[in-house]
Formats: sequence, structure tokens, C-alpha cells
Amino acid sequence: MPRLAGKVVGRSSFYAAVVTLVVFAAFPFYWMLITTFKTDGDLYNLKSIPYWFNAPPTLEHLKYLFEDTLFVQWLSNSALIGLCVVAITLVVALPAGYGLARMPGRSGENLSIGIFLTYLVPPTLLFLPLARVVTLLGLQDSMWALVVVYPTFTIPFCTWLLMGFFKSVPREIEEAAIVDGCTVVGAFVKTVLPLSVPAILTVVIFAFTLTVQEFVYALTFISSSSEKPVTLGVATDLIRGDIFYWGELMGAALISSVPVAIAYNLFLDRFISGITGGAVK
Repeated sequence: MPRLAGKVVGRSSFYAAVVTLVVFAAFPFYWMLITTFKTDGDLYNLKSIPYWFNAPPTLEHLKYLFEDTLFVQWLSNSALIGLCVVAITLVVALPAGYGLARMPGRSGENLSIGIFLTYLVPPTLLFLPLARVVTLLGLQDSMWALVVVYPTFTIPFCTWLLMGFFKSVPREIEEAAIVDGCTVVGAFVKTVLPLSVPAILTVVIFAFTLTVQEFVYALTFISSSSEKPVTLGVATDLIRGDIFYWGELMGAALISSVPVAIAYNLFLDRFISGITGGAVK
């Protein structure tokens, strides 16, 4: 009997913890959803229940967001910037991570630590040198300035992550491919890359998410509304002085965050295996 009671208590505690975590994680999305469809009167009525609709839902906030702002342009700018940064990151980080993983001795490990430390440099320390680079390239007030700037913090971490994963790939596979007639590059492309799909997906998700949610550099280098990414456009064009367009703000946040949340859930297993793949040699 005591054993049965212990099992019941343990299982109840487990499910209570799971439910608490689910509610904690889902509540922001629920709050954004109901705020998006609430009328202004319902939003600002202090006597109404804030967790439900006290008046019929409305589509006015979404209509304003899509018809009277550049929200669609901001979304397309963020997607384009994210795709370009992901492509640049992969082109640089894949060979760099592989080269560091195959370096003899501790030189590769020491160099990888130095590369990772550059990721830890606060963005506020890099404004002036990066602004100089952007000016020399003639990219002031352009979203392409962000395509140049963002790889400075995506490449170091992704290189370090891929290096750890490549170390877990047995050298014998590449050596067998070379014996069969492949070059070093051919062995890397035909044997190592197919085995590294989880790590590559991890890099893609990480780089794209970090790019889409970045705000400080975007605020520094872009002022034209048509060039802004969604994070900057929503924060600057939907907050005017002391007026917060809460319905539009929550609608924009919901639309921007849901695709990222879906991507994480679809590739969760591969994402975890990519993160932990380099931990076991």
C-alpha cells in the first residue's frame, strides 16, 4: 500500500509539473491571440476580465496591420535577411568547423576556443567598427547592411558547434572514401555532410532564429521603414510616443513567432541530436 501511494504521488507530481510547464510556455501565445482579436474598448476597460473576450472579437487590428502598415514588407525583409545570413554562415562555418575538427594536436581546440570567444563580445562594443565597414560598402540605411553584420555573431558559434559534431564522425569513413578515389573535398561532401544533417539543421535554425529576433544592430543601421526587419518595424512604427497599438503589436508578434515555434517543433529531435552530437566521440 505505501508503495502504491508513492507511485500515485510521484505520477501526480510529474503530471502537475508537466501541466505547469505547458501553461507557462503557452500562456504568452494565448495572451497574444486574445489581445489581437479584442476591441480597443475591451482592452482598456479595467473592469473587464483580461483573460477572455468581454466583447465580440474583431479583425480591425489585423486589418490595420496588413493594410495601413508595411508589416508584409517587414516580414519579407526579415525572411530575406535570414536566408542570406544562413547561406553565408553555412558556406563559412562548414569548412571552418571541419578544418578545426581535423587539425592535429590541441591547436584546433585552442583556435576554436578563440573563435567562440568572439561570439561573446557584446554588440555594443562593435557599433563603431561595423558602422565604418557598412559606410565603406555604401550600405547605410539598407537591410543589406544587416546581411553583412549578422554573420559576425552567427559564424563563430556555428563553427564551434559544427567542429564538435565533426569530431564525432569517424576518420575511417573519410579514409575509405579517399582510398576509393575521392579527394579530401569529395570525401567531405559525400561522406561527412550526409552524416551531419542534424548539425546542419541545428545551425540553420539557430542562425535564422538569432537573425530574425535581433534588434540592436537593426536599430543602429536602419531608419527607413521600407528597409526594416519585422522586429524593428513593429517596435518603432507601432509604438508612437506614449501610444502603444497593443492589438497590432500582439498580432505582429504572434504572426512572427508562430512559424519559428512550428519549425522548432518539427525539427526538435534533429535539433537536439545536433546540439548534443559533438558531446560523444
